[in-house]
Amino acid sequence: MKLRQAALEAARDMWADYLLFVDADNVLTNPDTLGLLMAENKTVVAPMLDSRAAYSNFWCGMTAQGYYKRTPAYLPIRKRERRGCFAVPMVHSTFLLDLRKEAARELAFYPPHPDYTWAFDDIIVFAFSCRQAEVQMFVCNKEVYGFLPVPLRSHSTLRDEVESFMHVQLEIMVKNPPAEPSQYLSVPPKIPDKMGFDEVFMINLKRRADRRERMLRTLYEQEIECKVVEAVDGKAMNSSEVEALGIKMLPGYKDPYHGRPLTKGELGCFLSHYKIWKEIVERGLEKSVVFEDDLRFEIFFKRRLMNLMYDLEEEGLDWDLIYIGRKRMQVEHPEKSVPHVRNLVEADYSYWTLAYVISLQGAQKLLAAEPLSKMLPVDEFLPVMFNKHPVADYMKHFSSRNLLAFSVEPLLVYPTHYTGDDGYISDTETSVVWNDEKIKTDWDRAKSQKMKEQQELRNEAKNSDVLQSPLDSTARDEL
Repeated sequence: MKLRQAALEAARDMWADYLLFVDADNVLTNPDTLGLLMAENKTVVAPMLDSRAAYSNFWCGMTAQGYYKRTPAYLPIRKRERRGCFAVPMVHSTFLLDLRKEAARELAFYPPHPDYTWAFDDIIVFAFSCRQAEVQMFVCNKEVYGFLPVPLRSHSTLRDEVESFMHVQLEIMVKNPPAEPSQYLSVPPKIPDKMGFDEVFMINLKRRADRRERMLRTLYEQEIECKVVEAVDGKAMNSSEVEALGIKMLPGYKDPYHGRPLTKGELGCFLSHYKIWKEIVERGLEKSVVFEDDLRFEIFFKRRLMNLMYDLEEEGLDWDLIYIGRKRMQVEHPEKSVPHVRNLVEADYSYWTLAYVISLQGAQKLLAAEPLSKMLPVDEFLPVMFNKHPVADYMKHFSSRNLLAFSVEPLLVYPTHYTGDDGYISDTETSVVWNDEKIKTDWDRAKSQKMKEQQELRNEAKNSDVLQSPLDSTARDEL
């Protein structure tokens, strides 16, 4: 409080017109933020900052004791369902003071107002000072201005805090250039490793340099070493190339939600994963991670994945494949949790191959199924191989369906974009039919009514009995 007061007094002494407070772990990414706030012509105004959760730098309600109060007004503003500049009882962390306003002369962080009886906290003291001076606080959410970390639990360590701030930097990179450190800061060097795996693969189309650069930087910031695997560009393949590889479609296959055959994009996606499975077997890699290039990481990703693998080895669990990120398609009943292993369930019917861990044994099983001669999309093939696909006619073409498949719960990666988001592009769905370039496929399974119905799990289908790790509670959303 005394530091903030010293800053306020220093600004007044130099006859500053404005004073911008920015907490050290807040990152402003919009270069126009200051000008936009000044244009609002408010005594106290904050740019709404984004986080990995519902948390932000404003409140919409306050109790009689000056503490945070949940209100129905908060989430519509936080999610930008309502856009504008809103009067609120509290802004904090990053906000602008217009010192030209007469009422600003009465504002103070320290000492507290003589009538102050609330908690001895800098943001609450300042909010009370604004109230006594009849200064209304405002928060603006008209644009994306920047990001801030979600406060961690009281028992969190300095390492947790460091990784939490690093995660803010990862979230920035999903839709923005990296937030580079100041030239005046000394940043310790990163020492990437493979997290105890034999190999970490990252699939990327050569023509998608933007995704490759973002993903490599994201992995580097987490100190994860990877091997870039050039994806097979299905869109660039012609019919003769497909035939030369001995590829034949699974008899009777049609996309479950559009009734269309395989697309060239899906063909390329399958061949990209198939190439990795072959390399795993050829090199005898006992355990590997496979990443696609369009994903975002959850907080504490590296530690949580390494802890999971440690628990697996301690328990001696036999496994072939573990989804790290996926779209769960079976939503009627919960998946079976794995006893004595935290954060793991037996996988049911799932979509997406965003990221997964695969064993040598698992890769051998997938190759032994000879999928090129009866091809379907890779995220349909995997559930067939662990005997959880809802279409029996597909499964009958694969006699051995004994892949031991699990999923992390909660998931550790998610897509960078969902259908309908700004910047959403699908290289698999937005393509052409594999054997007829005249038939365009600008569909996406996520647009179908079936997928919309499956966005939310039934309450009774949630995997609620999974053993949790301490990092899960540390990462939980708080306001």
